[in-house]
Amino acid sequence: MASTLLASMAIMLSSLIAVLMSNRYRSPADSSIYGDNKELTLTLKFFSILSILALTPHAMEAQILDYTLVPLGLLIMVGYHIWLLYQVVNHPSTTVIGFHAINRRFWVSAMMEESPKNGVLAVQTLRNNIMASTLLASMAIMLSSLIAVLMSHQGGYSSPGGFVYGDKSELTLTLKFFSILVCFLLAFLFNVQSIRYYSHASILINVPVQKKNQQGQSRHRHHHLTVDYVGRTVNRGGYFWALGLRAFYFSLPLFLWIFGPIPAFVSCFVLVLMFYFLDVTFDFRGVSNASDDNDHDDGEEEDVG
Repeated sequence: MASTLLASMAIMLSSLIAVLMSNRYRSPADSSIYGDNKELTLTLKFFSILSILALTPHAMEAQILDYTLVPLGLLIMVGYHIWLLYQVVNHPSTTVIGFHAINRRFWVSAMMEESPKNGVLAVQTLRNNIMASTLLASMAIMLSSLIAVLMSHQGGYSSPGGFVYGDKSELTLTLKFFSILVCFLLAFLFNVQSIRYYSHASILINVPVQKKNQQGQSRHRHHHLTVDYVGRTVNRGGYFWALGLRAFYFSLPLFLWIFGPIPAFVSCFVLVLMFYFLDVTFDFRGVSNASDDNDHDDGEEEDVG
């Protein structure tokens, strides 16, 4: 409505200026004007105003695209991830993230059952995960530094105007760079947390576990608590690694926003379609969800800081 009102005002004023030009409107008396008041100069003045008013609807339309398509695309991605979170919590066996979390707990239990035999294998596997998180964290902080340099030297950088259909103002360009910077910083923080949990798990997974003995009901319960705690620690490392990847994914439409709101919106839609086929699994729906109840008991024990 607001854009329609402004466009109507612009075309109405353009018509008024055109009528004044066609009627050869005369300028005020010489006593009230200090400057050239010839008919040619007056015509140039009217023509300049008319040009500005004619371009106003196009500029407003370009700005409206930035303020509608980009938030709409990001809202679609956020809505998808809210749905994914609901599926992971309530129906984990239907999602790749939830299914891997179930099997990571089984893996931890198997490794800790025969710790002297499987200790090297467990530590090597966790070290590989730490290296992957370290690589992503290094890439994120490097890209963050690059974006910060571009923002600090923005006076020498201009938007690719010939390829951009949208708002090309300096404020919007700064907002684009800042959004990308936030995504990379979040990716760095998530991957650092992933490294933290994997590092804790690499120590805890080699803790000797007492088998059940004749005295051992209490020790047996302690054994299961230890396995559950280590399993939750490994899963948290996996969750933060997945969040770090999602932060990288979110940076793609924000990067394409530099080239206009239309590529950003299209990339959001394409990413959601890709996420659905990557996140949903139809092969393991029969997996029991009984072991997932332990995920809701995270508050029973303190995290090792």
